[in-house]
Amino acid sequence: MSQRSFLDQLLDGAKVEWKAVEEIFDLRNGYTPSKSISEYWKDGTIPWFRMEDIRANGQILNNALQKVAKSALKGGKLFPANSIIVATSATIGEHALITVPYLSNQRFTNLILKTEYSDRFEIRFLFYYCFLLDDWCKNNTTMSSFASVDMNGFKKIQIPIPPLPAQEEIVRILDAFTELTTELASELSARKKQYNYYRDQLLSFEEGEVEWKTLGETCDVYTGGEAPESSSMSKTPTDIYKYPIFGNGAEVYGYTDRYRIDKDAVTISSIGANTGTIYFRKAHFTPIIRLKVVIPKQEGILPRYLFHALSSIAIGSKSSSVPNMNAADVKRISIPIPPLAEQERIVDILDKFDALTSSISEGLPREIELRQKQYEYYRELLLSFPKAEAGPK
Repeated sequence: MSQRSFLDQLLDGAKVEWKAVEEIFDLRNGYTPSKSISEYWKDGTIPWFRMEDIRANGQILNNALQKVAKSALKGGKLFPANSIIVATSATIGEHALITVPYLSNQRFTNLILKTEYSDRFEIRFLFYYCFLLDDWCKNNTTMSSFASVDMNGFKKIQIPIPPLPAQEEIVRILDAFTELTTELASELSARKKQYNYYRDQLLSFEEGEVEWKTLGETCDVYTGGEAPESSSMSKTPTDIYKYPIFGNGAEVYGYTDRYRIDKDAVTISSIGANTGTIYFRKAHFTPIIRLKVVIPKQEGILPRYLFHALSSIAIGSKSSSVPNMNAADVKRISIPIPPLAEQERIVDILDKFDALTSSISEGLPREIELRQKQYEYYRELLLSFPKAEAGPK
């Protein structure tokens, strides 16, 4: 049985009605109570949702990181529970289902289900359908001082109304996928905490137990240069362009036909939001955009030990404006240097945890990525109702 026929079976011949967003929901703008009135923010009990809440706690929320007092309410009214917040300005393409009475800031448009439609929708079906609205929003923005959604078009987006049993089955299936991904993410978080715990234990030495030295004493420190010309690089590896180019992020910038670094090394992101982030890179690559490359000068320091040791240190920018680090900052960093045999033991233990948590091909991140793609595939499939031309485009 094909997946498409499964959706047909769910509908069981029922017609799917379509209605505009503005017909189904009351749309209300969020707002920020005045920061200059301290009583609004003192001993608050009303959750006030921002993008930070979605980032920290996911997309089904019953509590907020910040709360406001009742005196902060406009007209004394809250947005009702089981409403959906959709980011329609600044950071666009996010939404959340709020299961308690609440307020939100002005970055969100609040979708409040009208009473006459309350018995025609399972609210979690609408929550899942809002992923399609997110995509529409990202493709229909206007730019001024910041990005904002074309709200006239948004209000006209058509929403399908399948029979309630079909909605409930779709929710059951998508909830199961979501739960699996959540369980894997929780497992990954636990493994990262476990890795951090063992790393900190293994790299905690008593005073005088081992020698501490700076990177300037023990390592060569290089700074990445300009990116190669487009004519001498490729976005994907080829027989000619086979050496990776790394900047300040995790991703490969591209590939070139020559390399600057010929040894295994540790890189430190040195500009922007990722400043201080540590990566281990195998030999034969080219660093760019002020990326710092650290290579042991002597055989008494293992590159993998150097990676784990630096990962245990809070490395950050001293700048209050644009985060950045220069080579002198990096050379001042100190690390403990135990005997080579102890370094090998530490590396053996920590590499096992690192492979589980970080390996894209073996570990949990790869499993989470695959499950997320599977979930997104079935979500799109299950929400592709007849009369598709009426839906979001």
